[in-house]
Amino acid sequence: MENTKSINAEYLHSDIISTVEFNHTGELLATGDKGGRVVIFQREPEVSILQGEYNVYSTFQSHEPEFDYLKSLEIEEKINKIRWLPQQNAAHFLLSTNDKTIKLWKVSERDKRPEGYNLKDEEGRIKDISTVTSLQVPVLKPMDLMVEVSPRRVFANAHTYHVNSISVNSDYETYMSADDLRINLWHLDITDRSFNIVDIKPANMEDLTEVITAAEFHPYHCNLFVYSSSKGTLRLCDMREAALCDKHSKLFEEPEDPSARSFFSEIISSVSDVKFSHSGRYLLTRDYLTAKVWDLNMESKPLETYQVHDYLRSKLCSLYENDCIFDKFECAWNGSDSVIMTGAYNNFFRMFDRNTKRDVTLEASRESSKPRAVLKPRRVCAAGGKRRKDDISVDSLDFTKKILHTAWHPTENIIAIAATNNLYIFQDKLNSEMH
Repeated sequence: MENTKSINAEYLHSDIISTVEFNHTGELLATGDKGGRVVIFQREPEVSILQGEYNVYSTFQSHEPEFDYLKSLEIEEKINKIRWLPQQNAAHFLLSTNDKTIKLWKVSERDKRPEGYNLKDEEGRIKDISTVTSLQVPVLKPMDLMVEVSPRRVFANAHTYHVNSISVNSDYETYMSADDLRINLWHLDITDRSFNIVDIKPANMEDLTEVITAAEFHPYHCNLFVYSSSKGTLRLCDMREAALCDKHSKLFEEPEDPSARSFFSEIISSVSDVKFSHSGRYLLTRDYLTAKVWDLNMESKPLETYQVHDYLRSKLCSLYENDCIFDKFECAWNGSDSVIMTGAYNNFFRMFDRNTKRDVTLEASRESSKPRAVLKPRRVCAAGGKRRKDDISVDSLDFTKKILHTAWHPTENIIAIAATNNLYIFQDKLNSEMH
């Protein structure tokens, strides 16, 4: 895999990237950060000198910090999720959300401007009608390309708890937003009301045993969606069965091994991300130590389990003390559903080939950020284990450098990796994900 781009910013807390998302064609890539900003990158045409590199297309402030006076709580501007809508015309639309408010943005281009108004002068001032002696037809004149971003809808006041997921439905008319205890269904044209489709809040909050961690619509069945929980379960729901989907259609849960139970079992089994495969047949989930692939037709156990960083099992106590055990790693499918990707610590990210069962650990770093630099596989050895040359000891891993957010181009072997305040874009020139 080769590096095609590394975008870096002066390190500030507000610069930390909090979400990454390709649009449906892969020509645009959006990132959101903790400062409430959205940066959109556009892929250069293959015929250009830059040969398919991604460069900044537009930057805008999506959310500002707010204050909830009723609850005396600060609402931070951090962008939790970005989701693109399928393109219907020349403009692009995307949804962005912070903890409370979801916004629909229109991104459009303008390369012509009207000239020759009858009632306005060149500066835009209204003319004295008595001075107009003839009529002319206004014309469009070429101008430098300008990208305009405008807010089209604001969906607010529907979530008591922090929004962790948004997902656009395959009907392209509705989308859902999920917080810790509820999932709401919205129509993209209606901002003043939404429909509650899942509510797991108990009558007495002392009875609370789990929270919703992620939710996503099926890629082409508009009635199906899945949500994951902090207990490690997945629930597939069918909106045709009832208006309130508190009773799931299918429950995906792996039986716990009693011999492996520990103080940390419940924490590390919490699902941090769930993604439908492009085919709609499988589910990919990520918990703290593993990535799992589930078949929608088999609820009893995962079809495949991949150890992301099993060498950390002996380090769970210190990871609990420094709060790293609560980190929420995302996961991604490649375009053909044959390879999965997810992040780890020390700016490492992992890829697993489902067909060959081979896997690789790669590093997003300054050394690999030189254009055309080839990524070298990395290997972590457990404490006390035999070390080969270039191996990294688990004791020397940097837990402040973590790859939480990743995205894969929908059709090509191009991946986007968010490493703190850096965005790395890698392209596989050999069309093979594993080395």
